[in-house]
Amino acid sequence: MDIFQLTRALIDIDSVTGREGRIGELLVEHLSSLAAGTGGSVERMPVADGRFNVFASWGRPEVVLSTHMDTVPPFFPSSDDGEHIHGRGACDTKGGIAAMIGAIEELLAAGSHGFGLLLVVGEETDSAGAQMAERNPRGSRFLINGEPTENRLALGSKGGLYLAIEAEGTAAHSAYPELGVSAIDRLLEALDQLREVPLPVDPLLGETTLNIGTLAGGRAANVIPDQARAEVMLRTVGDTAELREHLRAAVEAVEGVRIAETRESRAMRLGSLPGFATTVVKFTTDIPRLPSWGEPFLIGPGSIHLAHTAQERVPRRELVEAVGLYRDLVLRLQAGRRDSM
Repeated sequence: MDIFQLTRALIDIDSVTGREGRIGELLVEHLSSLAAGTGGSVERMPVADGRFNVFASWGRPEVVLSTHMDTVPPFFPSSDDGEHIHGRGACDTKGGIAAMIGAIEELLAAGSHGFGLLLVVGEETDSAGAQMAERNPRGSRFLINGEPTENRLALGSKGGLYLAIEAEGTAAHSAYPELGVSAIDRLLEALDQLREVPLPVDPLLGETTLNIGTLAGGRAANVIPDQARAEVMLRTVGDTAELREHLRAAVEAVEGVRIAETRESRAMRLGSLPGFATTVVKFTTDIPRLPSWGEPFLIGPGSIHLAHTAQERVPRRELVEAVGLYRDLVLRLQAGRRDSM
């Protein structure tokens, strides 16, 4: 199966987060066939019922290639227009998986060993697969993570700070609003306060940004709402301890409003090598969840601007190019040649 066939085969399996079992089985079968004749090994790393990471290695894995098997919804199958392969996960990151496997095939054909491949579940939501992998490191010194960077090494990636904000009020008949307290009004006031908090800027990663992603509340149009909820995502550029305190103070300055839940993935400075084109990305990855897997690098085919959209696709040319980039990265990191091509 060539790189284009493998990319399409992976895309054509629905692996929206939580449904990664089938793609995991296909990859175990494919990698086991490759490992059988080349001295490799393949294992399932259980995460939850029907969900598992896949880890393959050839010798002691000094360098590990890694990306995720899951996608965002909705699923849609592959197509090929001769220039791009289309479909859910084409660039995020099933094309990357195919390119990593292609690189491994080239490394093995040249007699190389000492590398591995880690494919995880759950990256698009809670990074459950990465967290499980972090509890089971394999002694690698370098981690090459795959996400759509248009085949440029990312010098840094923003972090993500998620806030669930909840407001309480007092229900009443809407004809007598003076008898109630609107949770929605309280929430809107708190969100206004939140948007006034100064956001940090970093010379490399740029601005911290804030997005109010969801709003919900109330019981009916003729009822003063007694509950409301918003979800907010900030893309962060450094340590957030002070920022989180300012955000909390802004929200809690409004009576009846609180931050009910937070999740965070920190901003990262990443490895680079001379001779590789570079970029800086605004998204976050599983890298902050995998510190025990080694010094991180981030690169992959496709554009993040097409990921998560109905137009998701990956250029065939970039898939081929990524095979060589992943191969060369492994060889250079193994050899310690970080100063020249």
